[in-house]
Amino acid sequence: MQKHFLFVSMVLLTATGLSAQDNDRQLTALILEKDSLFWHTYNTCDIKGSEAFFSDSVEFYHDKGGITLGLDALTASLKNGLCKQPEEFQLRREAVPGTVRVFPMKKSDVIYGAIISGEHYFYIKKKGEPERRDGWAKFTHLWLKQNGGWKMTRVLSYDHAPAPFLSTRKAVVLPADVLRRYAGKYKGPQTGTAEIRAVEGALLVAAYGKEFSIYPEKEGVFFMKERDIVFEFTNDNKLLVKERGEVAEELVKE
Repeated sequence: MQKHFLFVSMVLLTATGLSAQDNDRQLTALILEKDSLFWHTYNTCDIKGSEAFFSDSVEFYHDKGGITLGLDALTASLKNGLCKQPEEFQLRREAVPGTVRVFPMKKSDVIYGAIISGEHYFYIKKKGEPERRDGWAKFTHLWLKQNGGWKMTRVLSYDHAPAPFLSTRKAVVLPADVLRRYAGKYKGPQTGTAEIRAVEGALLVAAYGKEFSIYPEKEGVFFMKERDIVFEFTNDNKLLVKERGEVAEELVKE
């Protein structure tokens, strides 16, 4: 009889555990869907649509912009800030893949809310300019069940920093004698003197008391992997340094 009781108890516990796991999975899917819908309204400056996701008493904490309390104040900040002139300036948010997680909030095994957190990038588009990735930050949002629905009640945006640059350029292999053509000392008004040496598969640039590598995209054109900077060697012994496509400095070979 005791063995039978233990067996039934184990089955019930297992079933309860599976049910809890199913509930957690369903909650995760629900919050991820709501999160996706909210960010769509954010990216398109649909302020009326965004309002529907917040509680009236929402609290927004930003590590650079301070505290915003209440739905009216949050809505006003969007109208007078990011969405003031969408035809002139647009900000788009995009989650960093693999960083977003949902955490159920429970009391006595009953779900009352959820936390979603992760990392995201911010892209800026100004009128007449291509979109560029500008910033990175972490976020944490608290969703609570309210009146049969789900509302964001606490929003934290923090650890803001410039977005890490990810180069889309592909390095090619140039013969060692070709790399050596670009070696030497180059002088410019901002950099002063930069010394360039040929190393295996790349060029090593010494400037500002530091050294960094640049990689060949093709003959005469090299790039940095860490920043959007391109180095173009011309036939008249000049070196053009371009940042984001614009010439930042012209150096002359000594």
